[in-house]
Amino acid sequence: MKFLLFLFIVIPALEIGLFILAGKTVGGLATIALIIVTGILGAYLAKQQGMGVLRKLQEQMRWGYPPGDAIVEGVCVLFGGILLLTPGFITDITGLLLILPPTRRMIQPFLLKMFKRWISRKQIYIYR
Repeated sequence: MKFLLFLFIVIPALEIGLFILAGKTVGGLATIALIIVTGILGAYLAKQQGMGVLRKLQEQMRWGYPPGDAIVEGVCVLFGGILLLTPGFITDITGLLLILPPTRRMIQPFLLKMFKRWISRKQIYIYR
């Protein structure tokens, strides 16, 4: 519940505040141009990094290795691309951190721990 409150109320409110501040600082047209440029750049980076992750996944599978790292990288690139396409400065920064390889590698261990915790909390029910 707290996560949804943060995701759907706090983040958009902060983004609106930053839009207003940016509009007052650099002007409305420059702010809109910046939003458009980050969206286009985000789409380009997501495609470029996504193709690299796909090649890595195929290579790992070809050599018989489990593709765990490549899957986590793919999830990072997917969410990073979505965040970069979403208008806003906070989402752009977060998306960029998820897409760029150096920061993505720093975030991966945290995400793996989070996924493992999430999976271990879930129980499997078999309905007949």
